[in-house]
Amino acid sequence: MNLSRYKPENLKRPSSGMINVHPIQRGGILTKEAKKVINEWSDGYSVCDLCFEGRVDLIKNPPIIEFKKDVAEFLNMDEVRFTAGARHAKFVILSAFHEKTIVVDSLAHYTSYMAAELNDMRVYEVPNSGYPDFRIDAESYIKTFERVKEETGKYPDIALLTHVDYRYGNVANAKEIGKVCKEYNIPLILNTAYSSGLMEIDGKKLDVDFIVGSGHKSWAATAPIGILAVNYDYTDEVLRKSKLRGEWSGRGFTKKELAFFGCSPVYGLPIITLMASFPSVVERVKKWEKEVEKARWFVREMEKIEGVQLLGERPKNHTLMQFESPAFHSIAKKHKRKGFFLYHELKKRGIFGIHPGMTKNFKINIYGLTKEELRRVVEAFKEIAENYGLEVED
Repeated sequence: MNLSRYKPENLKRPSSGMINVHPIQRGGILTKEAKKVINEWSDGYSVCDLCFEGRVDLIKNPPIIEFKKDVAEFLNMDEVRFTAGARHAKFVILSAFHEKTIVVDSLAHYTSYMAAELNDMRVYEVPNSGYPDFRIDAESYIKTFERVKEETGKYPDIALLTHVDYRYGNVANAKEIGKVCKEYNIPLILNTAYSSGLMEIDGKKLDVDFIVGSGHKSWAATAPIGILAVNYDYTDEVLRKSKLRGEWSGRGFTKKELAFFGCSPVYGLPIITLMASFPSVVERVKKWEKEVEKARWFVREMEKIEGVQLLGERPKNHTLMQFESPAFHSIAKKHKRKGFFLYHELKKRGIFGIHPGMTKNFKINIYGLTKEELRRVVEAFKEIAENYGLEVED
């Protein structure tokens, strides 16, 4: 056993000091306020010091019980709980549905499928428009609802929409799809893992019944933590409490919420950093359009490189994006590092986060980068392209 590998000097982060453009990390970068509380609350179950009710969401000091009300107001929903990530929130919701049919968009994160499978649900997919924009629209939801009715004799029990998909960063028209679901009386889950915490989300205006979010992807919190928001129509089922009693001891756990295993596992830094960053998150969502403007500028500059083209909707409405790059892929075929050459070339220039081995296409997220950092990223790509003989427009 080589314990020296676990010494602090051997656990340094490879991206330390670099510009991080990792698709799943930009919205989770901690605020300066969150960084201030890390040492104070870093010990294990630190927030449980003054837990008298047996549930983390009922703790008064730190003020988690008030925080969940503020998050509910922020999202314009009725009840909020904190979970072990957005995936856990989806599982919790689906565990309350005893019928077994769900409709999901075909760009849904794999954990949407896992949550459905764990709850023995039959999954129907809403097709997207295909290459190159991969759009999801309300009409496709209607067609899928009707297809489910034709095949099963009834409409689906619940639907899920990925507000911003993890592959192309498309922003779906949640309001339009929410309206359709209301007309069909089908409850709708809105997966906002890449939107709430970055852009304004109003659950009532969007006609959604559930919102799931990701604290570590989009709310400037440490991992793992998710947000589950529910409207009153479904709180009794989703937030149902334990009824079991020990057959010998007679023990009961009547305050514990069943689908959270009694108390959601966010007992330390995840919930504290989510709270510490919350005031900044409330303010930053108001500046989303500036982030979109930077994203559109970035796309224009990247497409000046030979063979680089944005995939997904145009104009770009999100900072997460995917490019196809056949010219870089051609270089990779001849390079001694193969598909890893682009990753290493960017790393040499202080840019980190492109998935190692990806050259045919690659994802990137530029949320929160300064204009100077954006220029550095663009110039790095252009310099690499020119060094390998690709054309770059002025």
